[in-house]
Amino acid sequence: MSKAISQVPFAVNEPVRSYEPGSPEVKSLIATYKEMWKEKFEIPMIIDGKEVKTDTKVQLQSPQDHKHDFGFYYKGDMQHVDQAIESALAARQQWNDLGWEQRAAIFLKAADLIAGPYRDRLNAATMIGQSKNVHQAEIDAACEFIDFLRFNVEFMTEMYAEQPVSDNGIWNRAEYRPLEGFCFAVTPFNFTAISGNLPTCMAMLGNVVVWKPSDKQVLSAKIIMDILDEAGLPAGVINMIFTPGKETAEKVLAHRDFAGLHFTGSTSVFQSMWKQIGNNIQDYKSYPRIVGETGGKDFIMVHPSANAKEVATAMVRGAFEYQGQKCSAASRAYIPKSLWNEVKEVVGAQLKTVKMGSPEDPSNFVNAVIDKNSFDKCKGYIERAQESADAEVIFGGKCDDSTGWFVEPTVILTENPKYESVCEEIFGPILSVYVYEDADWAETLKLVDETSPYSLTGSIFAKDRYAVAEAYKALENAAGNFYINDKPTGAVVGQQPFGGARASGTNDKAGSKMNLLRWVSVRSVKETFVTPKDYKYPYLG
Repeated sequence: MSKAISQVPFAVNEPVRSYEPGSPEVKSLIATYKEMWKEKFEIPMIIDGKEVKTDTKVQLQSPQDHKHDFGFYYKGDMQHVDQAIESALAARQQWNDLGWEQRAAIFLKAADLIAGPYRDRLNAATMIGQSKNVHQAEIDAACEFIDFLRFNVEFMTEMYAEQPVSDNGIWNRAEYRPLEGFCFAVTPFNFTAISGNLPTCMAMLGNVVVWKPSDKQVLSAKIIMDILDEAGLPAGVINMIFTPGKETAEKVLAHRDFAGLHFTGSTSVFQSMWKQIGNNIQDYKSYPRIVGETGGKDFIMVHPSANAKEVATAMVRGAFEYQGQKCSAASRAYIPKSLWNEVKEVVGAQLKTVKMGSPEDPSNFVNAVIDKNSFDKCKGYIERAQESADAEVIFGGKCDDSTGWFVEPTVILTENPKYESVCEEIFGPILSVYVYEDADWAETLKLVDETSPYSLTGSIFAKDRYAVAEAYKALENAAGNFYINDKPTGAVVGQQPFGGARASGTNDKAGSKMNLLRWVSVRSVKETFVTPKDYKYPYLG
């Protein structure tokens, strides 16, 4: 029972380390990377706080060197899904009864562990398993995950503090209960921070979780569980399983006590899971909460008044950081004819200086795509563009899988605004450019809005404020995160809550109180101090 109205530490965004050449921080991180590169990791599932091993071992491959063996994880089956659910439900009551301050302390400690002793290890795991360079690992695995933990604690306390008004003789209260049952977190390979945030934000509010991380993110997922264990998270609150996706979803979503889905991944998988939930709706104890962030086909829309160098830099950074494997990555750009030659020249000049290779070398801006499927998909789009009458590859286009899954930053120029690479999500380092006549600005805004079923991120570039206002209105439904004179990536927790609508998800805005509200069920409490003893109201005389 709480005996104080506690104030949590004020949340501020974790400073991003620069990792300048020769700095102590870059030397420390690369040394940790090299040490971990030599390790042979044995990664079990974690169910009820215990390591669970099976007879099925899956080798871990690094995208930048797919011949390198750095260990394996134990793959589970449906009995392990059952065990994870049972463990979560068994832990639910005691975890729910724990004071919110006690829960908050666990996750605040986890944030400090990441900021301090685990920083290099979590970043290095992300570099090895997900092929992120030092900067991309830092802004993701360290800073964004720390921000999620600290800001979510602050958002939680703000939410708990929101109370109804009371009247004479009565006291009205709101109680923010966890959902009745267990929650299911399904997380992607591309952001360690997302993988950490989805299960922890639900657990923070008193929920219990079955967590299925991507099989391409197993190493950093293990480090996350190590951190949560050291922070004091009780057994059974978050259970991490490595089981087949389709069968796991079917079993979890058929359970009577399934209470919520927190998902980041492909649109098709999310839609399939939503359909399963609908088909099972009559079997649940309560209506499950469904939160998903899925695909994107994110745009850069440029007005003739824009600065060409600013546009070019946004294109290179927005499209090619982390090999375009961000759901927010710039994937299509609309450039006015009057600016195109200068934009093209600057993009070309910048790409000439871009280095590609292993994250072990901090000077590499571009690293490997995640696996062979991604490599083959990117290569297919590039080869079709090279052979197409509607498109041409003007920069990049080389692919090399001899050591790792490396795809050169590639720019496709097309005269067809509905060409496949303009419309379809690729999730790789490929940017499609459509050059429009300056006089067609208004029509091109409509084209941007209608080309894709997604609505995740997008940016506009213009000095003309009337043009900014026109685009702001015309594209109001085209992006859940909208950027003016900036690249469409890099949302910061607490500053730009992240999420999109249309086919991009439920737009419940990770990194904000809006998301946390989805994981509680509110109980309104009215207490009357002087209770009436006669049914007659004054109007009855």
